[in-house]
Amino acid sequence: MAQVEKRGGLLRKSSASKKPLKEKVVLMYDEIFMTEDPSKCSPRFWEELFLMKVNLEYLEGKLESLDGEELMQMKDNVNCLFQHCIQALGEEHPIRVVNALQTLCALIRGVHQKNKSTSGFDIINMLMGFDKAELCMKNLMESLDSLLCAEGSESLKSLCLKLLLCLVTVTDNISQNTILEYVMINSIFEAILQILSHPPSRREHGYDAVVLLALLVNYRKYESVNPYIVKLSIVDDEATLNGMGLVITQALSEYNRQYKDKEEEHQSGFFSALTNMVGSMFIADAPEKISVQTNEAILLALYEAVHLNRNFITVLAQSHPEMGLVTTPVRPTPPTPVTPLGTTPPSSDVISSVELSLDADVQTSNLLIAFLKYSSIVMQDTKDEHRLHSGKLCLIILTCIAEDQYANAFLHDDNMNFRVNLHRMPMRHRKKAADKNIPCRPLVCAVLDLMVEFIVTHMMKEFPMDLYVRCVQVVHKLLCYQKKCRVRLHYTWRELWSALINLLKFLMSNETVLLAKHNIFALALMIVNLFNMFITYGDTFLPTPSSYDELYYEIIRMHQSFDNLYSMVLRLSTNAGQWKEAAGKVTHALVNIRAIINHFNPKIESYAAVNHISQLSEEQVLEVVRANYDTLTLKLQDGLDQYERYSEQHKEAAFFKELVRSISTNVRRNLAFHTLSQEALLKEFSTIS
Repeated sequence: MAQVEKRGGLLRKSSASKKPLKEKVVLMYDEIFMTEDPSKCSPRFWEELFLMKVNLEYLEGKLESLDGEELMQMKDNVNCLFQHCIQALGEEHPIRVVNALQTLCALIRGVHQKNKSTSGFDIINMLMGFDKAELCMKNLMESLDSLLCAEGSESLKSLCLKLLLCLVTVTDNISQNTILEYVMINSIFEAILQILSHPPSRREHGYDAVVLLALLVNYRKYESVNPYIVKLSIVDDEATLNGMGLVITQALSEYNRQYKDKEEEHQSGFFSALTNMVGSMFIADAPEKISVQTNEAILLALYEAVHLNRNFITVLAQSHPEMGLVTTPVRPTPPTPVTPLGTTPPSSDVISSVELSLDADVQTSNLLIAFLKYSSIVMQDTKDEHRLHSGKLCLIILTCIAEDQYANAFLHDDNMNFRVNLHRMPMRHRKKAADKNIPCRPLVCAVLDLMVEFIVTHMMKEFPMDLYVRCVQVVHKLLCYQKKCRVRLHYTWRELWSALINLLKFLMSNETVLLAKHNIFALALMIVNLFNMFITYGDTFLPTPSSYDELYYEIIRMHQSFDNLYSMVLRLSTNAGQWKEAAGKVTHALVNIRAIINHFNPKIESYAAVNHISQLSEEQVLEVVRANYDTLTLKLQDGLDQYERYSEQHKEAAFFKELVRSISTNVRRNLAFHTLSQEALLKEFSTIS
């Protein structure tokens, strides 16, 4: 018997017969793309159409092949198809519903693809007609809402979410997608929340629901009142917020796991063995980068939740029951293909394993730990544009957290100690820290470690000024909380002081190159004022009196760096150049640091001379410092513990518009034909009842 091949909707016998035979559904599509109403000759046309397996590729390709004028000629039939799809969503037979949902996906994408240059109103007219648009979209959104909230098929719910993602992302700039006005009016917000609050639904559809919500929140968020923003900001249901937090935790944990697997594979690979053998032969080579695609979509969802909903802050430190220590073996999961920006959700197998698997030495985990680990990975390499955007968004999220009173309360809570293994950039002058050596500490210590790590590892030619400013601001906001609440945090403050002084040295040694692109004095002023915070208020939040002594020791030890900075800013503040005012502010801010250096240095030199010591030990210097505090005079500086609160609309609007455009493009790209395949769906609906 001759074999039958199927290509693009054509059936062709591989015998001598050359003439291809078309599938019935393709013939029916061809009838729709005529100017005549197909149901005139065949009254049961629409009823039969939705019993046929959809040929997405052919339908979308057909729409793409027509020019605008041809498409307008068959507008009535396209409108009719759209309306019959919506009617079919109310059918009892799931096969009809599946086919209607998939046909809608193809119609929406095909018409948008064809009308990229035209306005959204033309597309609305082409799909459903201006006169019927409001009623059509109302019926469509009500049907989707019913399907998402019903007890029925999980595959149908998945397809509904895919259709909604398709609808939201057909334009790169979602704010130009006028169809979304109807999604604003006919809200599906409650349906999304129901998915997130119900564990079985959340496991199956949580990722798509969270990404959909993040995108809807960004529709015309600066131009009009977006009901999704309003509703998200007042959600207070614990199960819903925890469900959303768990979905984000799982996606970030999956990224962290993939990165760790690649890192271990890299370390145990041939390259690693070879370098171990030949030793220093490759010492000049840069470390090979380990790359796993970032996930801006899930990061945007985390940002919107943290930024808009104060109740969500409690979720950050919530230990999820599924995230406990591994007690039963977890079956290995097959590797999943990585897509751009990681916008494809992890498989359900991966999600269930992430809920269980944790580092063996960590008893519990939470969203904040997963986020800090994720941040430590993406912030390593900011030369890549996607990672730069991810790194910036991580710092914006940390800024929102550092400003929140409740978040600070659990960050600094001595009763909530965690061992957080942050990823550190490979550097030739330091050894890789052993994970086992990391102590259990309050979570704020991990945030500070992350900031110190960024400061130390990004002093380079392509200087990420914006990220440095945000990084120092996060540290400043945490110190303001510690000063206000008199929290004495046991942290290795010396590492922070050393990192900040090295950053000042880098700014000075690259003054000419950096000043051509950046106002380095704004960053220098922030760093100097961090030291002023420690000098003025350190006795209220440093853990011990000896910590305060060590601060003075560090300033005195590195006095040359502060002297050089003073010389530089004095030179520029006395010249009538563009940096006069900015440099002048740094000059004034250095007054107390210079007072400390000028007060203690002569006394240290005198002590050395009297005792005939050429080089004093740290303890001897500290002895001199302790003995001469009483005669030190410092000026009270105002506003050190004040800061400007984060504002998205005024400063970050352009960044978020570009970020959402990038996410929208990638979500659309990942809604490929195979993700809308009928095979899995038809297994559920093998018979039509």
